[in-house]
Amino acid sequence: MTKQKELLYQQIANDLEHQISKSILKIGDKLPSLRTICVEKGVSLSTATQSYLELESRGLIESRSRSGYFVSYSHGQFKEVPSVTKPLKTSSSDDPQAVIDVLIKNASKAKVLLSSGVPSVALLPVARLNKAMTQAMRELPDSGINYERLGNLKLRQQIARRSSFWGGELHPDEIVTTAGCMDALAFCVQSVAQRGDTIAVESPLYFGIMQLARNLGLHVMELPTHPVTGVEIDALEKAMRVNKIKVCLLVTNFNNPFGSCMPASHKKAVVELLEKYNVPLIEDDLYGDLYFGNHRPLTCKSFDESGLVMYCSSFSKTLAAGYRVGWVAPGKFLDKVSRTKNYHSISCNALAHAAVANFLENERYDSHLRTLRQTLYRNTLQFQRCINDYFPAETRVSQPQGGFHLWVEFDKKVDTIDLYNKAIQHKISFTPGRLYTLQNQYNNCLRLSTGVIWNNKMEEALQLVGKLANRLCAA
Repeated sequence: MTKQKELLYQQIANDLEHQISKSILKIGDKLPSLRTICVEKGVSLSTATQSYLELESRGLIESRSRSGYFVSYSHGQFKEVPSVTKPLKTSSSDDPQAVIDVLIKNASKAKVLLSSGVPSVALLPVARLNKAMTQAMRELPDSGINYERLGNLKLRQQIARRSSFWGGELHPDEIVTTAGCMDALAFCVQSVAQRGDTIAVESPLYFGIMQLARNLGLHVMELPTHPVTGVEIDALEKAMRVNKIKVCLLVTNFNNPFGSCMPASHKKAVVELLEKYNVPLIEDDLYGDLYFGNHRPLTCKSFDESGLVMYCSSFSKTLAAGYRVGWVAPGKFLDKVSRTKNYHSISCNALAHAAVANFLENERYDSHLRTLRQTLYRNTLQFQRCINDYFPAETRVSQPQGGFHLWVEFDKKVDTIDLYNKAIQHKISFTPGRLYTLQNQYNNCLRLSTGVIWNNKMEEALQLVGKLANRLCAA
């Protein structure tokens, strides 16, 4: 199928999905026949068929023998989104590290991984990456055995080129490559903050970032966060005005685990606050390429004119987590971050970084992203449908517009660590919400990963988790 036809069938599918979401087409309504779509849209029968198969894969319509296609589900049926978070002002002495250790230990026991922090290997272009790695071995001096202190130039050039997609104008010399995004975040934090300083973050937030800040001796201020629009701007402004905030760290696009995505206007407002109070921002944009809409979202870095935004990302969530290919555009802190990298890691994996650079040189990455985004979007709709069908009636679930995480909020009766212990007995894993905070909260929440191969096994696993949760609600 050509790229033009691919975009056309998606457009038809998206138009019909919009009608379903607005209840123009209601559950049970019969969709226009394939031949009608051909005439109305001026497309071939194969394109019309592909558009309906796309909607079917999203769980929104179903085919009935000799009768055609009917609406089977609607966005209007999805449960309410989780509450705006209201974290306490200070962190708790209760450390979730023990729970994290248990989850890591149990990971090998699970046969249904609803807790994975990366997409399934089956969704990634392994064969093409292998070819790119072989090419890197042939092309690099000494086959990539020696240090590459400055970072792969071709990789930095490709990252700079792709920055135009989110409104950036980066130059390769402004980019520092790292061994994954966590290294980028750590180098930034260590470059601008010292033990005893306060860092402001969203809440909930990926537990790796929380533990990093705590281990560096920082005071972590968790801020109220909206499940759709991200950190509450008023709360951020108050924190900067009242407290001595040394640095902010925000996951601006499709936050892990909440799935929130800050609107462009909020990102601009954040940058204006940074400049007003002269506070640097470490922006983690790990999931920005995994958007479900028509356009990649902008970043805070898009509005940065003073160099206060340190923009971090990687290819761990889209290509190869094990390659450890990340980077940071540190703005005015370039020299500090470069020195910090040199102190801690000297060099990155030359072969892996060169392989990713080779992969980025043509349209292979964009083609892979289009397919991956479609799959993640379909999975998200299927997960939401199952949560609506099988989980307790009062359950709330996020409705992210990108990424591969869903945040589920149960009634307070449900302790998700208890729920996890019951689910792991059936070899099903997810991540309890308590991990995503340094406070005693989110005990009734959990995170699900949609970066899986969707099949009956996944639906049965979600059905069982819902059954276990219903039992806890009834207890």
